[in-house]
Amino acid sequence: MAKSIKLKEMIDDALVQTGEESSMLLGQQLKVDENDSLNTNKISYFSGMEDAIFVASVETREEYPGQFYMIFSLRDAILLSGLLLGIPLPRISEKRKLAIMEADDVDAFGEIMNQVIGSFNSVFKSSLPEKIHLKLNAPKKFIPGIDEMSDDEPIVNDEYVLFRSQMNMDGVEMDRLDILMPVSLAHLIEPPAAEPEQAEVAETGDGLSDVVAGEKPATINVGNKTILVLEDDELARESLKQYLSAAGWSVVDAPLKADIRELFANNDAEVAVIGVAETEDRELALCIKINAMRQGSPLPIIMCASQWTRTGVLKALKYGAKEIILKPYDADELVSKVTKFLKAA
Repeated sequence: MAKSIKLKEMIDDALVQTGEESSMLLGQQLKVDENDSLNTNKISYFSGMEDAIFVASVETREEYPGQFYMIFSLRDAILLSGLLLGIPLPRISEKRKLAIMEADDVDAFGEIMNQVIGSFNSVFKSSLPEKIHLKLNAPKKFIPGIDEMSDDEPIVNDEYVLFRSQMNMDGVEMDRLDILMPVSLAHLIEPPAAEPEQAEVAETGDGLSDVVAGEKPATINVGNKTILVLEDDELARESLKQYLSAAGWSVVDAPLKADIRELFANNDAEVAVIGVAETEDRELALCIKINAMRQGSPLPIIMCASQWTRTGVLKALKYGAKEIILKPYDADELVSKVTKFLKAA
């Protein structure tokens, strides 16, 4: 990439601009604190939620296709829309207590969200090396325990990065603004940092190995594990077997068209390495098939190809891959990534 992209910093900058422009729009000083981020998923996020929320879905287009969500408490949506409509504060307070949001409030909140998306568009377009455009879909209300939750409502069932910021306005108690971005889209905007190189090992006079200070050997404490290798190229598959066997692991290898069910019935693999010639749906869909076989214990999948487009990376992550690497295979990189997953297991 042309420059280092820090997604958290981009969102913070966009929130600062949002606060400044919203303050002028509403006639009240609105400040949005720096965000805290953490990984979550739909089930965890909505677990125990009792308060009504307003969900705005934002499409990302051009070179960063996807969508993310901005989630406001219903109380804050009523407050912001009421200020825009010029409703007296005592009446706004009453509506917030009773969770009353009328048609005019919904329209006004839509106008506010258009301004928010304008701020985010401005920051994202100036920060990213490729083209991006954000499009707001109509915000919608969701009341836990009353409105039905499905795989797609109020948000898509996925793994997310949660960016959470406290909103502040003098004399008014406000809740937090949550931005939920799918991990796949977050990685598309800010690709994961490269793994550190495998620690150097120096042989000592008594035959023991000393690790360079501050580093750890790549294969420490991972035991005799089994790695599944799927690759059609026989030479490449043999190289993979040699790299992984040399690290002390058992290897089960097969071509891509092998019977996945039979492979899992006869071994207890803990990581899968899949090499493909093309990053098309048919090849990447192997991730879905493997995850379906291992629903009770998801298998970390490392997808490998000689070329990756942004669309290919997005699809691979969406289908269930946990890491992406380039061919030809590099022994140190491969061992490092497998080790990371084994240590996390």
